[in-house]
Amino acid sequence: MTILVTGGRGAIARAVTAALIDAGQDVRVASREPSAVPSAVAYDAADPAPALQGISQVFLYSDASTAPAFVAAAEAAGVKQVVLLSSLSALDGPEDPHAKTERVITRGSYATTLLQPGAFMSNAKYWAHQVRATGQIRLPYLDAEEAPIHERDIAEAAVRVLLDGPGSGHDGRGYPMTGPESMTRRHQIEMVTAVTGVPIEAVDLTPDEARAEMRMRDEGQRETLLAYWASRVGAPAPIEPGVELLTGHTARSFTTWLTDNPGLFD
Repeated sequence: MTILVTGGRGAIARAVTAALIDAGQDVRVASREPSAVPSAVAYDAADPAPALQGISQVFLYSDASTAPAFVAAAEAAGVKQVVLLSSLSALDGPEDPHAKTERVITRGSYATTLLQPGAFMSNAKYWAHQVRATGQIRLPYLDAEEAPIHERDIAEAAVRVLLDGPGSGHDGRGYPMTGPESMTRRHQIEMVTAVTGVPIEAVDLTPDEARAEMRMRDEGQRETLLAYWASRVGAPAPIEPGVELLTGHTARSFTTWLTDNPGLFD
């Protein structure tokens, strides 16, 4: 039985691949840029059939636009299990892109498990350039709360479901998952300084200042983010149990993530 891991360049996919290989599984890594990933095969999300030949299980990144093509190809290839990396935002309503993907992917005859993580701790990597260039982190709504999750916890959860395989208690389930504590982004910045020793000025942008500085092709996505952050000010993020349910251990802390990524802010 061969497991296909899509999104081969991503940190979560790399961790899933390494853990499956360590567990003695036959793994095929797929990427849209296979030349950048050792031993990867090409993966065209619009035509995934070639990558799915001979595959029994799939770790799949969420993509609403290509989900129908995946379902058709997976059915034709006889795939038995799909573990979908979705998002906690899928629980916000049926119009969320991840919710739309879930509805399509779960129509297949294979067993399906949905991993629904919240904000990633690795989003802090996007702050590093600002810090090195200016000594600042410039963000709107610094007092918005979230419970970010370590990418290794997501990977370990995915591996557990894949190793248990189809026919286990994971079939048809969704697992909301977060990190172990709710914190403001202001507090996250303070933790960066506490762990790394790098002094950082936290600059709380107004929404209009943020609009001018956020370089995003999709203005609608930008406005959705701003509205989400505004809604999180003064609202502690619920802590979801998915990591502990699937891995048996408490979710890793942001301090652990910073220790796992040394030199990022230097």
